[in-house]
Amino acid sequence: MDVNQLCRKLQRETGLLFTCSEQGDYLRIRTPFLYPDGDNIDLFCRAEGDVVTVSDLAETTGWLRMQSVASRRSPKQNRLIEDTCVTHGTEFYRGMLQATCRSGDQLPQVINRVAQAALRVSDLWFTFRTQTVQCITDEVADFLTEREFGFDRRPKLTGRSGRAWTVDFQVRTTMRSSLIQVLSTMNRAAAHRVSEQVLAAWYDLHHFTGGPNALTFVSLFDDTFDVWTDEDFRLIESVSTVSYWSRPEEFAAILSNAA
Repeated sequence: MDVNQLCRKLQRETGLLFTCSEQGDYLRIRTPFLYPDGDNIDLFCRAEGDVVTVSDLAETTGWLRMQSVASRRSPKQNRLIEDTCVTHGTEFYRGMLQATCRSGDQLPQVINRVAQAALRVSDLWFTFRTQTVQCITDEVADFLTEREFGFDRRPKLTGRSGRAWTVDFQVRTTMRSSLIQVLSTMNRAAAHRVSEQVLAAWYDLHHFTGGPNALTFVSLFDDTFDVWTDEDFRLIESVSTVSYWSRPEEFAAILSNAA
């Protein structure tokens, strides 16, 4: 079965859900599934005799590598990839997610399995983001200790809605105490979601800004990565004092003179 026959078979059995085009010896399949940054997950089919192989040609692991500063995946992440392959009946070979079928039988099902595996593997990006946020908050904690600020890490406060929020830091000075949220991500597509989450937290905790024990809200942007937009800054400025990790002296001054 050649690539043209594969394409006709796929379009006949899936309609407009998947689209395909020739790319050399492969049939490129654009799936309706998306990576976390909004790009479509593409797969590639190749027939050899009566065996059809469906693969992502390592595009998913390549995408993951672009989202991290780490040179290699952690053992835990590799185990999660292996578990995903077992769950979706796929193979992980030389960085590729792939599966096979004979003579095109069950081709749509195999394509769906490989696409689902790629989707789940791409979700490992969220573990990268968690590690990144954890790393920057550790650096902030070291900075606060060095500058001799008294602080509590990850205090929980109850918002007006009744929801419990975990804030990154509560810093105490002679002037006034401050709550600090650290905004950090390496992915531009996720930056606005991070901003919206912090906005929701500050809005729900707004009642802490009044009264004799009023708290100041400080949003510390990790601007190590150029992912933030003016809209993100304006959004957070409306409910808190904005500071930038690249300007530590300004950050320290904000905490010292909180009013």
